[in-house]
Amino acid sequence: MTAGGQERPAFGLSFDPRALTDLLQAPSEVRDITLAYLQEVVNAQRFGLRLDGDLEGFRKLFVDARKDWRVVYGVRPAPTGAVHQREIHVVAVRPRAGNNVYDEVGRRLGMTRRPRSASTHAARSRSPQLTARGPVPRPGPPPTALPARPVQNPVRTR
Repeated sequence: MTAGGQERPAFGLSFDPRALTDLLQAPSEVRDITLAYLQEVVNAQRFGLRLDGDLEGFRKLFVDARKDWRVVYGVRPAPTGAVHQREIHVVAVRPRAGNNVYDEVGRRLGMTRRPRSASTHAARSRSPQLTARGPVPRPGPPPTALPARPVQNPVRTR
């Protein structure tokens, strides 16, 4: 706390210039909530959910009740001579629809392909237990589902 009763922010704040444009173009209610939430993040009162996979090290905030809008930010060292040692760097403020926000974050970070989550990486990797050791049997009905075979030459007894 400072002498005036105001908390001193824990972090500095910076924006990718395109994120600032995102914010200015967002609906006014999204813009207002975003600014309030970022103030709480800067004061270490709110923390976004961690992203994983290619965007590990970044966090996301849901900024509307329907969770349609996201703010993606990272914590990074502040520039030399800044008041704070670390800063919150906002990369994007965009709608989630179709993963638009994450694709845009990837482009803004210079990724040449679409960012993938850790679960996507896991789903695309091949498990060593799945390595085939021999011919793979053809799928078909189980033997119990097949009709009984007629006997070719039945033996009659009297």
